[in-house]
Formats: sequence, C-alpha cells, structure tokens
Amino acid sequence: MKRVLLAFGAIAISLLVFVPSAMADVAAGARVFSANCAACHMGGGNVVNAAKTLKQSDLEQYEMASLAAIQTQVTNGKNAMPAFKGRLTAEQIENVAAYVLDQAEKGW
Repeated sequence: MKRVLLAFGAIAISLLVFVPSAMADVAAGARVFSANCAACHMGGGNVVNAAKTLKQSDLEQYEMASLAAIQTQVTNGKNAMPAFKGRLTAEQIENVAAYVLDQAEKGW
C-alpha cells in the first residue's frame, strides 16, 4: 500500500510540474510572449545566450521545465533577462509560462 501511495504521489507531482495550470490561458500567454519576450526568444531561441533556449531539451537541462521555474524567472529575471514583476500581472506571467511549456512540448 505504501508503494502505491508513493507512486501516486510521484505521478501527481509530475503532473503539477509538467502540465500547465488548468487556469492558465495559453492563447493569452502567446500574446504576452509576442509583446514582451519574442525580441529575445523568437521561435524559442535566445539571442543573448544561444545555449539557453526555450526548447524542451534546454528547459530540462537547466531545470526550467515547469510552470513554477518559468514563472520565477519571468517574475524576478536572471542574468541578462530583466524582471517582469510590476510590468506583467501574476496572471500574465502564469499564461506566458504555460505558453512557453506548450510551445516547447510542440517543438516551437
């Protein structure tokens, strides 16, 4: 029984990490991305650091393949990426994170 509960817990956690929130609006995220992110990340690329793209393999390699990780990066910025806290709402940030994960899964 303990193994079943552990397995169920692992599945639930993986769904939270890899599946966009049911509340997130991917279409709205696409609009936010177009207006705020595409200049540096067109087509899932990265004009500042070509090794750190928004492609699925890079998101996984750099532990960014989750809504929470992307939301944190968009909110607070990191290295050359500016923080969008105060410029975008929490809802817009969640939507753009869902869009990025959706596009990464589709191969951009």
